[in-house]
Amino acid sequence: MVEISAAMVMKLRKMSGQGMMDCKKALQEANGDVNEAMNILRKKGLATLAKRAERETSQGLVVSKSSADGKTAAMATLCCETDFVAKSDDFVAAAQSLAEFALACPSDQGAENVLETTIDGKKFNDLLTETVSKTGEKTQVGDYAKYKLEGPGLICTYIHFNEKVGTMVQIDTSDEATAEADALKRAASDIAMHITATKPLALNKDQIDAETIEHEKAIFAEQVKNKPENIIEKIVQGKLQKFFAENCLLQQPFVKDDSKTVEQVLAETAKQAGGEAKIKRFVRFEVG
Repeated sequence: MVEISAAMVMKLRKMSGQGMMDCKKALQEANGDVNEAMNILRKKGLATLAKRAERETSQGLVVSKSSADGKTAAMATLCCETDFVAKSDDFVAAAQSLAEFALACPSDQGAENVLETTIDGKKFNDLLTETVSKTGEKTQVGDYAKYKLEGPGLICTYIHFNEKVGTMVQIDTSDEATAEADALKRAASDIAMHITATKPLALNKDQIDAETIEHEKAIFAEQVKNKPENIIEKIVQGKLQKFFAENCLLQQPFVKDDSKTVEQVLAETAKQAGGEAKIKRFVRFEVG
């Protein structure tokens, strides 16, 4: 049997939010396979987080920058090994430069493209190398995305006060007047904060891949396997609808008024502004 180390237990505890003993038992049952242990916890109804485990990152900062006209915005993460370095002047300066390079990047995705972006004759990759030589730690661009409006709308970015998590959301509108309405701008900001807090997996259920849905259904079925066969499917479908409501942004109860969904809040705000609005896309980045 594989020896279960304290590090393995801590990793699973971070992923699942469960107690140390529950995590250790799950790892023993899974013969040390962390992913399988996570499934075991969830099938037993022990996991408190029903969302996919986020990929591990090191320490670092989330940065963003918008163009002067607000039609283009970029968000990226700069990652390092320790929180101590993430707070250093050299690292913070590099992160601020990253925001500039991200906005200037000709491609709208791919961290490797930001590294090759040039401003005033200097590539960001060269600036990164200089930062590494100063801090003595491995430093790299983690996530990157850039949005550009093709018509009426607005792009809102929000970075939490700890600078370790941020969201960028694009909202398309029926006309410029609606996009310029103060009420809609406030709603967009609130929605960006909502995304940061709730961590939706997708905009709607159509954007959740079939493999994830089947995986969830299998877990739900396992949880109720002792129920009468004729009601298992009904229970599974009910749990699946709850999964969509919890993980699809448009269906989520709005954090500032849980009597309405995010979709309803945006539609009502746009109507008050004299037009229509819909969320086209969003990204949420987190480090640490």
